[in-house]
Amino acid sequence: MHIDLGDRKLSYVRRGSGEPLLLIMGMAGHIGLWRDDFLAQLEPDFDVVAYDHRGIGDSTDVDGQFTIAELADDAAALLDALGWSSAHVFGISMGGMIAQELVLNHPERVRRLVLGCTYCGGPRTNPMAPGPMRMMTAMNSGNLEAALRAGFEANLSPAWTADEAHWREFHDVALAARVPVPVVLRQAQAAFVHDTSTRLPAVTAPTLVMAGTADEMVLYPNNEVIAALIPGATMHPFPDAGHLYWWEHPDEAAATIRKHLLN
Repeated sequence: MHIDLGDRKLSYVRRGSGEPLLLIMGMAGHIGLWRDDFLAQLEPDFDVVAYDHRGIGDSTDVDGQFTIAELADDAAALLDALGWSSAHVFGISMGGMIAQELVLNHPERVRRLVLGCTYCGGPRTNPMAPGPMRMMTAMNSGNLEAALRAGFEANLSPAWTADEAHWREFHDVALAARVPVPVVLRQAQAAFVHDTSTRLPAVTAPTLVMAGTADEMVLYPNNEVIAALIPGATMHPFPDAGHLYWWEHPDEAAATIRKHLLN
């Protein structure tokens, strides 16, 4: 499905019923990476909308560089188009950065917030995780299979990637939508300068932070910094899980989100 934002369209999926829940995907990701088994566990309690960022999948691209704040404005425009005055928001990785800007710049739009495997910038954080460089190097090689394998190994734990069936699933999901390398590079440029660290203490939305302790895309301690900066935030670790922790632990991830959003 597509939703019209006036000058462009965003592709999205909508499932379930209940309180509104907006899912914001990360860098180089598309709707399919949420996985059906995870979305199915949210459907009974939430009206779930997940969308593709500008230039991803069937969403319209926008010329030129963009910022994380502008991607947050896309999310706010999507809420308007859906007729939602506010919603619960769950953002992962770059999507977690977007969710931070959304709650800071449009606080009235966010009921409760979930931030997953993400980063806030600032002097207390460490951006030097090995996964992004491994992925970018493989992408620049022009070898699609090598790029996909690098993404698989960077985003999931060694225990998960040891199962060849998991590789085939990741491979097929990753190829299910258009993810142009130039768009990913613009996303990376926007994420590289992201810094909400001095503003996060102003967040008033009840916040849950979740991450895998074996994450090679965004190192786990970065999430602890976010949880410490947002008043009253809680931290939920997934021991030995990778960046896509909801692939490895969908039941626990969904149950933890449900408890935070509905209690």
